[in-house]
Amino acid sequence: MAAFLRASRRSLFSSCGILYSHGQQSSLHSSKHIFQFSRSHASQAIQKSPFESNILRILRNEIEYQLDYAPPHPPVTRFNTFMVEDRPGEQWITLRRKFGKDEHIKIEATMIDGAINVPKANDENLGEDVRLHISVLVDIWKGEGSEFLEFVCSSWPNSLEIQKVYLLRSDSSRAQPYMGPNVKDLNSGFRDSLNEFLKARGIDDELSAFLHEFMMNKDRIEAIGWLRKILSFIEN
Repeated sequence: MAAFLRASRRSLFSSCGILYSHGQQSSLHSSKHIFQFSRSHASQAIQKSPFESNILRILRNEIEYQLDYAPPHPPVTRFNTFMVEDRPGEQWITLRRKFGKDEHIKIEATMIDGAINVPKANDENLGEDVRLHISVLVDIWKGEGSEFLEFVCSSWPNSLEIQKVYLLRSDSSRAQPYMGPNVKDLNSGFRDSLNEFLKARGIDDELSAFLHEFMMNKDRIEAIGWLRKILSFIEN
């Protein structure tokens, strides 16, 4: 549209220059006609169909509602000792930190990717609540090129559960054919030891609660961004 209007102005100025060479009165009449035609043509070019106008109205109302009802806040970049790396437009985030002299920790967490129904916590135990789930990978290694431990975890709003533990090479291939049992099948003492190992590194229920809060906010940011992109596409 901007290119069209610039071309129209160039055409107008060029035409006016030619017409003035034939007389001022004639040029004023003709240039007025050209200007009116340019305005009319530009108006027709930006006119939307009733269907498109309705979509635009719905999109604007939805964006306004989202901003008023639950306005998102700028994503934080730190949580305790972790650096938080948001990935705008993507479905996960990364957290990093160092532990001790040479230990590196990387956490990758998805946006909310599932849910289960659980009984409501009330005296009557009537009804159900929805418990949201986030998938989490925790990689821990010492030095470049070394093997690393990978913990596959489930993040719930108030708890973090270890599902599997892998020993992997630096290229993410298995360090040994046997991948290990499900952690839930191990005795409670060993499960507690694994939980304490992660807890000492700041990977615990508090982190799980943070991930859910962060992802709820990220979901609102991504949804509003998506709506704005659709709105801009239809407007232009």
